[in-house]
Amino acid sequence: MVIGLNRIINLSLVGIFSIFFLHLLFSLNDFNFFVNFNLFQFTEGLRIIYILGFDLISVIFIFLSGFLLLICILFSWFISYKGSWFMSLLCISFFILINVFGVTDLILFFFFFELLIVPMYLIIGIWGGRSRKIYAAYLFLLYTLLGSVLLLFAFVFIVMLTGSSNFEYLIGVLFCNLNQTVIFLFIFFGLSVKIPIVPFHLWLPEAHVEAPTAGSIILAGIVLKLGFYAFIRILFFCVNGWLISFVFVIFLIGFYFPSFSAISQVDIKKIIAYSSVSHMNFGMFGLFSKQLVGFVGSFFLMLGHAIVASALFLTIGTLYERYKTRIIFYYSGLFFLMPLWSVSFFIFILGNFGLPGTVNFVGELLILFSIFNFKVFLLFLMFIGLILTLGYSLFLYVRMVNGILIDKFIRYYCDLTRREFILFVILIVGSLLYGILPQLWLDILFYPVYLIWFII
Repeated sequence: MVIGLNRIINLSLVGIFSIFFLHLLFSLNDFNFFVNFNLFQFTEGLRIIYILGFDLISVIFIFLSGFLLLICILFSWFISYKGSWFMSLLCISFFILINVFGVTDLILFFFFFELLIVPMYLIIGIWGGRSRKIYAAYLFLLYTLLGSVLLLFAFVFIVMLTGSSNFEYLIGVLFCNLNQTVIFLFIFFGLSVKIPIVPFHLWLPEAHVEAPTAGSIILAGIVLKLGFYAFIRILFFCVNGWLISFVFVIFLIGFYFPSFSAISQVDIKKIIAYSSVSHMNFGMFGLFSKQLVGFVGSFFLMLGHAIVASALFLTIGTLYERYKTRIIFYYSGLFFLMPLWSVSFFIFILGNFGLPGTVNFVGELLILFSIFNFKVFLLFLMFIGLILTLGYSLFLYVRMVNGILIDKFIRYYCDLTRREFILFVILIVGSLLYGILPQLWLDILFYPVYLIWFII
């Protein structure tokens, strides 16, 4: 099987090179080729210009990335197995993210979008916490490369049709229905790996479980948001109305299936990972609802989820550094040993299922309004899914914090250190301020989000 595949690849390469050389041979009859020795002939290619341009949406995502990477650096600073190479990879990741959110060219966007695979692969594969870290790193790499192939095909197709890869030029381009559908499907399924959407989500729980705490924060707070950002930047010029129902069915499956999977998990990180998949699919409803209130709500939910999911992974990371296990059945009665940790964990759990006054409530409420205007029956299904989120979130908290302390597994006392307490307070203030005073964020986000929605 492998030998046959190698033969096919070799024959394909030979055919491509043969066509190229034949084309070059038959083009030699051009007299200018022999006269103008100092001029290049047969010049073809893409007009790619490296220009950075930032709007308010880009700036918000860059500040979010910088904030979360700073949390990762401060948390990992005094952990013994983290070294200078680890910190360097975090800084390289931030440089790549600035380019992802700032480039104005489609091909350069694809280049930096996929370049982030390299530091994340190394962070998971080298500094992962358990024996399956190599498997998780390869799974992350293979799924991401699968999406990259689909995206590359769509981007090349766009450049062939339009002759340009500049974002500002592509905004005003109108495609025929067939080309629009093909571009939409390839980009949609290519970006589905990053969101992720069922069934392209299998890499995320494995990557979260095996990654260090900083890697999980980057995955939940930044990498997943890249897919959302790419949907806004790329699909605004090729969205197809008749595919909205098809997309909603996929998002509905992606909202329910991870919730049922989270209920059956025993690894705490996997529960939070499946919860992240469910929240991301819920946020995509607002993006494709064709309504401004849902579009703004999806922004709120993505920013809120970045804070809450990162905080949850941080709390589990502090627990793992002490007791070296993430199996939920080993923990009970943690409030008697770690009261500060338990109170912080409780606030983040409230934010995870969207209690009023917490970070995710505003985004979920706006998305529910948009779903109500779109189809009432779908709103009923969303409420059932939110009840499932409430169920496994409270079960996770009650099982770990309440009850009788298990002395057989937990033998020593260690609450939050001063550094961990400061990080937790920052995240708590950010999540509660975001939930209690949403008008501050609405005033900032309304106009740039409205402009993008108006273009769509």
